[in-house]
Amino acid sequence: KQIKMELRKINKADAFKQWEYTTELPEDENGLTNQYHGITFEDYQGKALPELISYENPVNMPDWFVPETYYYLWDDDQIVGEFRIRHYLTDDLRKGSGHIGYSVRKGCRGKGYGTIGLKLTIDEAKKIVPEEEIYLRVNKDNIASQKVMLKNGAYIAGEDDEHFFLRIKK
Repeated sequence: KQIKMELRKINKADAFKQWEYTTELPEDENGLTNQYHGITFEDYQGKALPELISYENPVNMPDWFVPETYYYLWDDDQIVGEFRIRHYLTDDLRKGSGHIGYSVRKGCRGKGYGTIGLKLTIDEAKKIVPEEEIYLRVNKDNIASQKVMLKNGAYIAGEDDEHFFLRIKK
């Protein structure tokens, strides 16, 4: 099968499929948090979606808040992954979760979607991120995600007890 994939920015037209993906995603898996797990479609469409879209150009946010853009990886008409880009880093984010966070739908893992999605996301991040390198963090026990990052040119720049901190040169 020819894989035809597309990275698409979060939007109102795809609200239902985005909601399906979001509600399936656990509240916290491998360090990626999802405060919208289990939300109704009405609440997603009315409150969560406009809020998530607004993160790209935030207004009246706390000082620690960093603009963030949400993208979805589509394989034909199915969302197979979510990718988030933080536009720049604070000191805490530089030592923490970095520029990009992502997830791949449970039934779609191990099929190369993470690798392709991260590559497309890195291409977008290079246009946005002012830092010389793109920062990533991965749990030490998440071998699959480590492989995805390394396949995309990341190198391990440091670690703590639970995480590796990886960098990708722009």
